Amino acid sequence: MTDRVADITARIDGIRQLGAVVNAMRGIAAARAQQARGQLAAVDVYAATIAAAISRSLSLLPANAAATVRSTRPSLVVFCAEQGFVGNFTERVLDSVRADLADCELFLIGTRGAAIAAERGIKAAWHSSLPSHSPGMPNLADRVAEALYHRIASGEIDRLDAVFGCWQPGRGFYVQRSRLFPLDMATFARAADTNPPLLNLTPAALLSELTGDYLHAQLCHAALHAFAAENQARMEAMAAAHTQIERQLGTLRARQRQVRQEEITAEIIELAAGETASRRRAC
Repeated sequence: MTDRVADITARIDGIRQLGAVVNAMRGIAAARAQQARGQLAAVDVYAATIAAAISRSLSLLPANAAATVRSTRPSLVVFCAEQGFVGNFTERVLDSVRADLADCELFLIGTRGAAIAAERGIKAAWHSSLPSHSPGMPNLADRVAEALYHRIASGEIDRLDAVFGCWQPGRGFYVQRSRLFPLDMATFARAADTNPPLLNLTPAALLSELTGDYLHAQLCHAALHAFAAENQARMEAMAAAHTQIERQLGTLRARQRQVRQEEITAEIIELAAGETASRRRAC
């Protein structure tokens, strides 16, 4: 009986240690998600500033200068999870682009996402890990942009969409897809300012530079959303794990009390039987 109590106690100690790890992971994920959401505001302001500059630059060009060209070589940059313990986060992102993978060149972000993609037989033309901290997102955007510019210049791709996970209070997790290249100039209202800005570049060259900066801002935007959503998914997974751990601890504690009571009862019965036997021998 004592061995059983010892076994249950050991299991309780082990589950408590696991609970401490789960709580630590939950706290880290919460801090990272909050930091990424705070940085998103700065990136969005930066992107809005560039968008305003693009609008003013468009007013300096002929109305048909930014005509849309039909794409024949599309590509996708897909942001998946970097680490595990995120539920079906990566699976949902990959499921959202399943119909496009046959025709699109794939740029895949996230080590865990790359592993799951390989299990599904999905091959990426380019892959990179997702930084473990949100301040590393601009460097990631630089690497992605460099790989993209090389393929755009060589004519390998002529369209790029970003696919990434998002999380919002009240809506939860969802997958968003946005066009990165070429820019849809129809979304940029031509500025009505009658005073043109002072330029040191031609309007076409200026627009090209601004487009590159805007692409970088949008890559940072997608990466931060994906990073925040991954950590939010990890928080939810750890919350579910914490609930399960508490449930198991409750069951084990109840079993521990029951076994101890059985042990005490058995000892009392043994003592009573010994006392009865002693009396009978004395008689």
